[in-house]
Amino acid sequence: MPQTTSPVIEGLPASVATLLSQFVAAAKETYGTELVSVVLYGSGAEGKLAPTSDVNVLVVLQSFARDKGDRLQNTFLAAEAAIRLRAMFLLREEIPAAVELFAQKFADIFRRNKVLYGSDPFAGITISRKDQIFRLRQILLNLTLRLREAYVARSQNDAEVLRIMANAFGPLRAAAATLLALEGKPTSDSTAALQSLAASVDQGPVVQQIFAAHRGETPSGKPQESLAHLLDLLKQMAQRADGLVRGQP
Repeated sequence: MPQTTSPVIEGLPASVATLLSQFVAAAKETYGTELVSVVLYGSGAEGKLAPTSDVNVLVVLQSFARDKGDRLQNTFLAAEAAIRLRAMFLLREEIPAAVELFAQKFADIFRRNKVLYGSDPFAGITISRKDQIFRLRQILLNLTLRLREAYVARSQNDAEVLRIMANAFGPLRAAAATLLALEGKPTSDSTAALQSLAASVDQGPVVQQIFAAHRGETPSGKPQESLAHLLDLLKQMAQRADGLVRGQP
């Protein structure tokens, strides 16, 4: 990506763009030459923020100084409260390790990002297929275990089930995009990836329920049944991920 000296943020609500620009400006003023990059990633980078979406940024630094973190705190907290800003503060030297250890997350960041300031911190960096498969399987199992617990503890509470489904949307669609890419069907649109994958295993309706919950809407049908179908979808995704280990498509 080209060098960027000021944030150009298209596809975002005006209030989000304004507060995000203020955060980037404050980071530049606070860190000076220690600031390498500020990268918007996730649904914000796609211009597809929903009411429940976080605004995710990666702040790449040469070093992390406590006094500078203190100076940035008020601006960050204001944006956190107003637009659900979430920031990952990463040192430049930590990028290779982060990409290796959190391959699933960074595979999604690679697909959906927009550099708001500085240079592209991922230029020349790749994620190994082995690392992506490992983290994909780990994410799917972790999500399955969490949702099983949620089903036992919360499935009789419709409002809680909708909240759980909305929170599952992000990791689920990232996992779907990674799974399809590893199967040789890459796409930069992770939402479309989830729709395509779910349709291929006859789970399209549950994905529509998750989309609605993510948008803050009340989906049709019984939330309890949707959560059960979501667990079925995760099982099918996990089986396909396991197949990648065995060298299957």
